[in-house]
Amino acid sequence: MKKLLTALSAFIVSGIFSIFALPNTQMVKADDTPVVTLGTSLTSSQRQGTINTLTASLNSSNYQTITITGSDLVKYLNPSGADFTNDSGVWSSAMIQKASSGSGINVHILPYNGRNNITTITANQYKNAALTAGISDADIYVTSATPIDGSGALAGVYAAYAKNGDKLNQDQINAAQNEMNTLSKITQQNKDKNGYSDAQLNNAIAGAKSQMAKQGQNISNSQIRDIVNNQININHLGDTINNNQKEQIINLLIQIKDSGALKDKNFQQQASQLADQIQAGAKNIFSKFNTPETRNWFQKIVDSVVNWFKSLFSGIMILNN
Repeated sequence: MKKLLTALSAFIVSGIFSIFALPNTQMVKADDTPVVTLGTSLTSSQRQGTINTLTASLNSSNYQTITITGSDLVKYLNPSGADFTNDSGVWSSAMIQKASSGSGINVHILPYNGRNNITTITANQYKNAALTAGISDADIYVTSATPIDGSGALAGVYAAYAKNGDKLNQDQINAAQNEMNTLSKITQQNKDKNGYSDAQLNNAIAGAKSQMAKQGQNISNSQIRDIVNNQININHLGDTINNNQKEQIINLLIQIKDSGALKDKNFQQQASQLADQIQAGAKNIFSKFNTPETRNWFQKIVDSVVNWFKSLFSGIMILNN
């Protein structure tokens, strides 16, 4: 279990701007002892400040630490398209703590000295990427002593696994990194549009993953396309997500399927929990979707069919009487 814990702990370790990338393996579960991951580029004062920030909720409880270096990034992230060197800096840090079974993946982005230095990636984007990476039932705390986009906050997981002798799935690493980059880019492109929110997008992705898992590893690309179209409509994104962005999402989910992520028996349950978490955290957005005025097209069609049958049967009963 300690191997798994260390792996998870490294979760949001990697570094500045392009010094970030995504992780993945089979559903990883944190151990009881929290693990703090620290970028090797931190100064002594930044290192201590990072530890203080990440462990504030522990009330002086025990924790472990692990340091991530540029060589870790080269080994595990360059195969997925990054261009790190052994001298690449690593600043972003995280703490991973086991959560009770069924709690799902919880991500907390913490300010460092009162400032949020994770400039681009959202908590929901981290959650979705962690799900693809194979993490389950964990509390993840993320911070950085310097401003960074956060586009690969899961990179340390792979280095931690490797240091403990566990084999990593590079296909899942690639899928997780692609997911982080894709969702972040789409949110940046749509952030000023009415009717769009990062929560809607990530809820659609989590919902799609859950539906894909129900159908299993043999799901076809055509079925994935149908699922994406359905989730876009359910989440009222049809007027904001353009065709190019939709194709990016479809290709991303196909890559996740091809990575083998759907084979894990916990994937569907964790995806459903993630969708519930996202909706609970953005009730002001999702509560609007359940009113008669804002129901999606599919719901309206179902309502029409149900009402038609009700009218038909009512007419038949009248004739029989």
